[in-house]
Amino acid sequence: MTDWRAYSAAVASTAAPVKIRKTENRIDWSNSIAPRLPPSVTPALVGIEAKPITLTIKRFLSRRGSAGILPVETVTGAWTILQYTRTEHTRQRWPRRIGVRRLLAALLLPLALVAAPLRGSEKPVVVAEATLRELAPVNWYTGTIISRERAKLAAEVSGRLLWVAEVGAQVDKGATVARIDGALMKEDLAERQADIARIRARLQFLEKETSRLQRLTKQNNAAQSQLEKTMSELASARSELKAAQARERRTAQQLERTDLRAPFSGVVTERLLRAGEWADDGSAVVAMTDPDLLEVQSWVSVSALPFIKMQSTLKLVIGGEAWQGTVRTLVPVGDQRSRLYELRISLPERQWNVGESVRIAVPTAQAREVLAVPRDALVIRRNSISLFRVDDDLVARQVPVTTGIASGAFIEVQGDLKAGDRVVIRGGERLRDGQPVTIQKPGAMQ
Repeated sequence: MTDWRAYSAAVASTAAPVKIRKTENRIDWSNSIAPRLPPSVTPALVGIEAKPITLTIKRFLSRRGSAGILPVETVTGAWTILQYTRTEHTRQRWPRRIGVRRLLAALLLPLALVAAPLRGSEKPVVVAEATLRELAPVNWYTGTIISRERAKLAAEVSGRLLWVAEVGAQVDKGATVARIDGALMKEDLAERQADIARIRARLQFLEKETSRLQRLTKQNNAAQSQLEKTMSELASARSELKAAQARERRTAQQLERTDLRAPFSGVVTERLLRAGEWADDGSAVVAMTDPDLLEVQSWVSVSALPFIKMQSTLKLVIGGEAWQGTVRTLVPVGDQRSRLYELRISLPERQWNVGESVRIAVPTAQAREVLAVPRDALVIRRNSISLFRVDDDLVARQVPVTTGIASGAFIEVQGDLKAGDRVVIRGGERLRDGQPVTIQKPGAMQ
């Protein structure tokens, strides 16, 4: 019997077509193209490999032996030429005639293994269209997310701290965030109130005395000088009452300020002093931030000023994601040392974190319409940049390009390309020019 295992191995290892010469009853092959094989292997069988359109003759091998050449068999539509042999290990005579169906059945399996890679040679790719876009060159600046409401709250009176809010505490506007010992101020307030009561009592006496002296003076029973003296003391008592009341109000305000209150709703971000420590008048006790009223702060060069307009939108990259921000203000006065100008950008509605880093794309020229493709379409080699265009017949054509303006995920390209052409954005790293492809959905290739 023919050694079909050796035959199958030969199918996988032999790729060159065989030159054949037809004789009266057999086919010979040219040894000039024989591949390098082990010495125990010799040409013994000629078969063919199926392709979509043409048939290519290939040489198949079995172990060394006497080659018995059988008459040529022809099968229309499947094989062109079939030739087989027997080996030295054959223990029985070959039949004079062998069924073509049996021979084909034995050949189908190894030949199918050879043909399978050809049928699956199309490469799966993901494509996108080349489009006309308004692009402008940009410079990237670094910014930071800050709160528009942030403050360090200072003590308004001196004293020992009794309590300070914890870091991270959420407080409403007007809520107490720290408390200073006000025991002595309460004593002062009580003293001020006692002074007011004393002055009011004296004032009432002087008012009555003045009325009595006025009646006596009209009857000539009292001296005019005595009346004038009493009226002077009455005016002085009234002034003293006003001064005492002012001292009382001031002491009451100081006592009220022993409670340090939040000027806006927010979060306590830092405790600068702790309970038990002495707080001087004007010393910072806690820091607060409003986490809901956020914006981006950045500093830009003078060359960017002509291209930044109020209420215009700029591209932001935060945490690897692209967003659009609105220019809230551009401070027209620059820093004398750095020559940079402060830029404030309003953020879209989302849960942002104070202190996050932001990259800001600021145009450096006016935008113009260019042919653009996704950056992923570029195939960058050491000495060239190209991309693969997919034709209507689903064949990838390599197109050398030159790049221009880059903005976000798109980049300008110049080459044998037009708007609407399909370009490969995934799967192009190992493509070859002229290779057939199959188009996949963007999420299909992982």
